[in-house]
Amino acid sequence: MTGIIAGPYVLGMISSEAVLSTMQGQWWQYYLKTEKREIIMDRNSNSKRPFYRSFTKNMVLLVTIVSLTPMLLVSGIILNQFHTSFHEKVYAHLNELVHKHTQNIDSFLNERLNNIKFLAETCDSDKLLDESVLQEKLFQLQQNYGGVFEDLGIINEAGVQIAYAGPFKLDKAQYADAQWFNEALENPYYISDVFLGLRSSPHFIVSVKRLCYGKYLLLRATINFEAFNSLVENLRIGKTGFAFILNKEGKSQTEPHYDMLPIKKSYTDFIKAGRKTRQGIYMGELTGDSGREDIIYLAALLKNEDWILVYQQEKTDAFSDLVRSQIVAGLIILGGAFLIILMNLILFHKAVSRIAEADTAKEKMNRQKDMMSRQIIETGKLASVGRLAAGIAHEINNPVAIMVEEAGWIEDLLDEEEFQKGKNLEEFQRALKQINTQGKRCKDITHKLLSFARKTDSRIQSVQLNEMIEEVVAISNKTAYTRISINSYPDNRIPSIDGSPTELQQVLLNLINNALYALEKDGGKIDVTSRLEGSYALIVVEDDGSGIPEANLDRIFDPFFTTKPVGKGNGLGLSICFGIIQKMGGEIEVQSAIDSGTRFEIRLPLKNPMSSKTEDSPEETSTGTGE
Repeated sequence: MTGIIAGPYVLGMISSEAVLSTMQGQWWQYYLKTEKREIIMDRNSNSKRPFYRSFTKNMVLLVTIVSLTPMLLVSGIILNQFHTSFHEKVYAHLNELVHKHTQNIDSFLNERLNNIKFLAETCDSDKLLDESVLQEKLFQLQQNYGGVFEDLGIINEAGVQIAYAGPFKLDKAQYADAQWFNEALENPYYISDVFLGLRSSPHFIVSVKRLCYGKYLLLRATINFEAFNSLVENLRIGKTGFAFILNKEGKSQTEPHYDMLPIKKSYTDFIKAGRKTRQGIYMGELTGDSGREDIIYLAALLKNEDWILVYQQEKTDAFSDLVRSQIVAGLIILGGAFLIILMNLILFHKAVSRIAEADTAKEKMNRQKDMMSRQIIETGKLASVGRLAAGIAHEINNPVAIMVEEAGWIEDLLDEEEFQKGKNLEEFQRALKQINTQGKRCKDITHKLLSFARKTDSRIQSVQLNEMIEEVVAISNKTAYTRISINSYPDNRIPSIDGSPTELQQVLLNLINNALYALEKDGGKIDVTSRLEGSYALIVVEDDGSGIPEANLDRIFDPFFTTKPVGKGNGLGLSICFGIIQKMGGEIEVQSAIDSGTRFEIRLPLKNPMSSKTEDSPEETSTGTGE
């Protein structure tokens, strides 16, 4: 049946039977009425497939578009709103954090300045000039504030430190040329920038100017840089978010970070590039060094607008949660789209597959019949070869026996006196010995042929694996090339198993013949090994030939698959072997690599499940052995 479907229809969840009946009935009539075209129905199954393939493709596409369009629209709107809301929340959160840290740092600076102001106001200048009193005041400050204050000093108008308390040797130190000293003299209260100074380590000072005996003195205290720097370092978020402080010249007032924005930027640069919030925080985006990805920053003014606190973070890090949420949402949307497409494909493909199922099953059945018939033929050939071998063995055995008897009679005649004096006596004796040796060899060969021929019965019997392996190897050695050696390594612990001797011989001969073909050009060796492996008997046929390409390993047991040239093989040998081993309840596996050889492993159960069925069969029981 063929047909064409047209029209703006959307199919929902319908069964394959409904699709077929619709194509046969109403839709077909509708097409004929609307299009008014003449259609010739072709009943050939090959002509049906393009139409149904096109029909399935068009319907799946139509239903998928109708199903996905609203889902994608709604998802896009929701994701866009979520994106905007998430950005606002992140910036609001960072704004609050920077604002609080700004307040904490300003409070820290003002508190340290107030400590020095209180000390200057509550203690006479004469007492402060006494270094023991100054040392006691430093000790009290350190006890109360945990080492924030490093030292104290009194400096006169000439810039000479006339009193000092602290761990450094700064008595009589000269500060007349120091920038901070000149600025401190101009202000009653002063907080300096971070500098190295005489101690060659970063620090800053707070000072109070006081009039004493008509001259100004500076009471100054050094603030521990690590204690101050930790206030800024605590502001860390994610992997790349950190803060730092710059002065008006763009010099860092905290420990520099290797990822910080260019130090040459002053706070005016950050103010110009950002937008101001209600808390006085400036927000903006800048591009990092070497063209790196965008960096968001928030900046706040400190210390009466002499310093600026800058928090920076890579944009991808700041919005990593948003990116992860978008990825998860995208995966969910893709998963939903995939399920919709998959269900549509399954639904509409089901109608088409019903038509092709019958042809596929028929073709498969024909191939199985062909393979079974080939297996029966091969088994029959093996039985015929066995009978032929038995006849040939008998025909050869009789003349050989007569030859050996005649040689014995001639040997008796040579014992007579008239022959003992002959010149060629030793040559006669050597020839007779050779005749006896070769006669025994012929007898051994015919014995093995007869043993091989007796085991061509395909019925389930008790089989001695080691004996069978020795016989097959012995027969194969007679046909092998001189550059190929076939060795057997039997395990005497293996008990007899139940199986078909003929079929097992066929499996071993097929594997050995394949190995002989692989070694035909360059020679090599074939090892046949048997051993116990749990409740199985393991037989390994291994060669050191050219190996099997990896692409062919999954197909070598397929019927009619062969890499041999035409006339060398029909591709059924390994397929038949696979069927025989499976029928006996066993397994056959292959391992191979190019230029490393091939290894076949056969596992046969010590108790064949087929044997009980065979013994219970009344037909086979009644036939007997046939001998």
